[in-house]
Amino acid sequence: MTNAEHQQADPQSKPWTFLTNHARVLLLIAGDPDTRLRSVAASIGITERATQRIVADLEESGYVSHEKVGRRNRYQIDPSAHLRHPLERSIEIDRLISLFVARTEGS
Repeated sequence: MTNAEHQQADPQSKPWTFLTNHARVLLLIAGDPDTRLRSVAASIGITERATQRIVADLEESGYVSHEKVGRRNRYQIDPSAHLRHPLERSIEIDRLISLFVARTEGS
């Protein structure tokens, strides 16, 4: 259920969530490095343009990189990159990803 769907289902609920859209984009890319940003946007409930800006932020900060494979992008995450907030700077993003993304051996 997207944020918008949740708010429509329960209009009295508060609109905040524990994960940011940046975290959601990162986790969806971690789960499927060949994903299309259109699919990521639809899953989160944000625009494709907002998703592109988030990916650009993640790339600029060194969390994500991409390579062209034909006409598509294949994303790669640096699992050793650290969370940004001073309270979490000692935590590598791979720990966050492992909480939310089931990965197979070798991925």
